[in-house]
Amino acid sequence: MNIAYTRVSSDQQSDDRQFSELKTYNIEKWFNEKLTTVEIRPQLTAMIDFIRPGDTIYVWDFSRLARSTNELIDIGKQLESKGINLRCVNENLDTSTAAGKLMFTMIESIVKFQKVTLLERQKKGIDVAKANGKYKGRKKITYPLNWEEIYNKYKDRELTGTSAMELLKLKRNTFYKLVDEYKKTK
Repeated sequence: MNIAYTRVSSDQQSDDRQFSELKTYNIEKWFNEKLTTVEIRPQLTAMIDFIRPGDTIYVWDFSRLARSTNELIDIGKQLESKGINLRCVNENLDTSTAAGKLMFTMIESIVKFQKVTLLERQKKGIDVAKANGKYKGRKKITYPLNWEEIYNKYKDRELTGTSAMELLKLKRNTFYKLVDEYKKTK
């Protein structure tokens, strides 16, 4: 089945151009969104639930399907795992072809490369800062004043971890890190 997904960012924008470009592909089912936020996209979710192996999803442009390259890769992997082809008309990409699969793999590789180089630059920056005595890592978090009382109640199962965290005003990771450290001292 040929399925189209269109999206505009606000009610004031028109998706007429996307419709006119995509209707030439014998679209059998349309999913259209007009959103000011991309946090929740009910039509994208509905489309992903609707699709079946062998279907082809048509979008006018990558930017209509995803707001970032990482999101595009995630959606692409999701579609691939379901056996769905993706056609981006503006970019002339068709994942049902060898060239389209190669192009999508190249995009994914670029994203991975960017992430690795970012981490490498960050590590080098930290190494330079350490060498200059300017980087000391995260500030050590001290035990709250009421730690022993709350910890003992937590240990004796009088309090849940969540309750203990709230009483101590600690985040989850911090609480469990302090629990591990405290166990080693006792």
